Amino acid sequence: MAEFPTQARVVIIGGGAVGASALYHLAKAGWTDCVLLEKNELTAGSTWHAAGNVPTFSTSWSVMNMQRYSTELYRGLGADVDYPMNYHVTGSVRLAHSEQRMQEFERARSMGRSQGMDLEILSVDELRARYPFVETHDLKGALYDPNDGDIDPSQLTQALAKGARDMGARIERFCAATGVRREEESWIVETQKGEIRCEYVVNAAGYYASRVADWFKPFGGRDLPMMVMSHQYLLTEEIPELAEWSRETGHKLPLLRDVDSSYYLRQEKAGFNLGPYERKGRAHWVDAADPMPEDFSFQLYPDDLDRLEWYIEDAMARVPLLGSVGVNKVINGPIPYTPDGLPLIGPMPGVPNAFEACVFTFGIAQAGGAGKVLAEWVTQGRTEWDMWSCDPRRFTAYADRDHCIAKGLEVYGFEYDMHFPRRDWPAGRGKRLSTLHSRLKDAGAVFGSYNGWERAEWFAKPGDDLRDESTHTWNRPGPWEQRIREECEAVRDGCGVIAISGFTRLSVEGPGARDYVDGLTASRLPHPGRVGLAYFADDRGRVVTEMSVIPHSDEQIWLITAAVAQWHDKELLERGTPGTLSVQDRSDKYDCLLVTGPKSREILSGLTDADLSLPWLSYQEAEVAGHRVVFLRVSFAGELGWEIHCANEAAPAIWDAVTGAGAIPFGMCALGSLRIEKGYRAWKGDLSTDYTLLEAGLERFIDFAKPDFPGKAALSAEREAGAKRRFVALKVEAGEADAPYMSMLWHEDEIVGETTSGGWGYRVGSSLALGMIRADLAAPGTEIDVEIYGQKYRAIVQPHTAVWDADNSRIRA
Repeated sequence: MAEFPTQARVVIIGGGAVGASALYHLAKAGWTDCVLLEKNELTAGSTWHAAGNVPTFSTSWSVMNMQRYSTELYRGLGADVDYPMNYHVTGSVRLAHSEQRMQEFERARSMGRSQGMDLEILSVDELRARYPFVETHDLKGALYDPNDGDIDPSQLTQALAKGARDMGARIERFCAATGVRREEESWIVETQKGEIRCEYVVNAAGYYASRVADWFKPFGGRDLPMMVMSHQYLLTEEIPELAEWSRETGHKLPLLRDVDSSYYLRQEKAGFNLGPYERKGRAHWVDAADPMPEDFSFQLYPDDLDRLEWYIEDAMARVPLLGSVGVNKVINGPIPYTPDGLPLIGPMPGVPNAFEACVFTFGIAQAGGAGKVLAEWVTQGRTEWDMWSCDPRRFTAYADRDHCIAKGLEVYGFEYDMHFPRRDWPAGRGKRLSTLHSRLKDAGAVFGSYNGWERAEWFAKPGDDLRDESTHTWNRPGPWEQRIREECEAVRDGCGVIAISGFTRLSVEGPGARDYVDGLTASRLPHPGRVGLAYFADDRGRVVTEMSVIPHSDEQIWLITAAVAQWHDKELLERGTPGTLSVQDRSDKYDCLLVTGPKSREILSGLTDADLSLPWLSYQEAEVAGHRVVFLRVSFAGELGWEIHCANEAAPAIWDAVTGAGAIPFGMCALGSLRIEKGYRAWKGDLSTDYTLLEAGLERFIDFAKPDFPGKAALSAEREAGAKRRFVALKVEAGEADAPYMSMLWHEDEIVGETTSGGWGYRVGSSLALGMIRADLAAPGTEIDVEIYGQKYRAIVQPHTAVWDADNSRIRA
């Protein structure tokens, strides 16, 4: 037997499908000196009792990429590693009870087509041909995914493990990790068999990931944002009619998902596997009366079928064959959940050289892609696809235990529900309330959550329909539309005020602060007294982030960025910071009011001693309503305006003064419309690592004269060769729905790009979209089609990305 390894490049903690995939992909990348630790046998956690469904469907572009990769990997994995695997590519049908569900399916089909998948929309008659045992009287249609199917989770894990071992990686079973410590630049992973010194550690510990995360708290870590749900599925006895049908056709039934009733139904040999996601699920290990055991390997919870009664009856009515036999076995096991139901894959927030690949709700379907993504993070420091949807840094300190439990229960109960753009998900809310919250509420605010901060989305008036049911639409019309229009018109014609609480506020401080920040960005930093946008790229020249830069002095550089980018951007600045510098985070101490519109100077002039004649992109310290503030002459709305940055306690008095002088409150929905009209980019939509700075149309912000900056070589080469894609604004002859993120762009029956933002422009009276298109089609006036929920609409490429006030005369007034 080989000696216990005391040195490794990477140690992975956790031997489920995801941990094995991470090891396999690290070895494929040439990092063979890696070790996986499992305290029991491989698959002992959630993997062994997983149902093993392998869908590609998702309405998230990045998750669809990850799941698509898994299906492609699994098809050839058994042969590649010489390990027998039961992988059944049966296809699947997702049933639609409503036109809204069909619209969702159409969008997924379009995204899948762009990724090379042949998803199909089925009529009711076509559905019966694919699935003859289903009742269709109340259905609108279905989505067919030919790549869907199921796999044996244990065989998958063992195949990945064998492949990794064959390439030289190590797996230590029955070897529990017990802790970690930091020595100089190395990690020491403590185990029952000895210690392993390594460069990198990966937490792939499944539903025990929160306990592993606790070990890293002394080194900058945090409470892992997760909870554990009980998920049940049941296996029936054999059904003779199903066995006969399979013999005659030579294949299994497609996997059926009744997403509006919230369950899946899969043929399991000659019987069925029924797995519901009940509205009122059960969380486990959440209090002292139900503590998490030290070891739950290969264990299950007691059966609790009473919770599933409605779902079982509904499934039997949908597929009467299901009710012809009894239940043979019930599986009730733990499934971990994050607050949004997506996993944690990427850098461990606040901790050097530590990563997470854990909290997978659909770990079997995502394991293949997750291993690829994790290996890219570790070996290259970035990923092929923008994976912000799964990045651990997307949850900051607001995601405490109570929040995680409330959101986990909600996400589980609404696992298959449609995420309409105006729908408010109420669980776990109110974590961060600004000092303006009561005033916004009194003004009729309908709130949305931004990194835990409650911001006004739009302002309702008495009589407006605020029921949840009113938001169940993909379309523009709704009780909000007239209010958003009025708010936009107030900003266009008079003066509006919006509270943008929760901006990320960072400050790089110390000797050489300006030079340090300048070396990180592709952009030229502004001079003191001025404000500028700075763009940060990776080594491929792709967009990592955007920050507003306010040089207070050469030794103090203020940076403002998106609320949700708080931990992401702080880490970017801290990575490699010399000992003479520090990065301070003051996000919780200040608030921001944007006062904007052609009458904003008039309204502010009676409230402040600021010099309101200073030009666009200037900043100054001044006083408003008796409180010291910082004035930035910028406006994301694209009108004359100022951001007023003030201490939290000063915000109510300033709000009262500004609204008392005539400014009209407006919300984030109106701001979204206004910024699209100006072509202003949104973080992790228009600005993501899927695009380079040049593709994103940001060349004017790149200072190629600088000696060096991350991505300079790649961007210089791209500028020489010419970008293959271009960022454009489109006027769209849309119907009732505007183009959502990742709507496909068509030209002569070919997909030539995708939208990155879309919405109605109330100042220009048109549906608009921002997007990325093949470079030869980016010329103004080019006609293309935008596919919006399955319908193609004519669109025209605009001369400028700003379709409102292209010369900035209004913002410079």
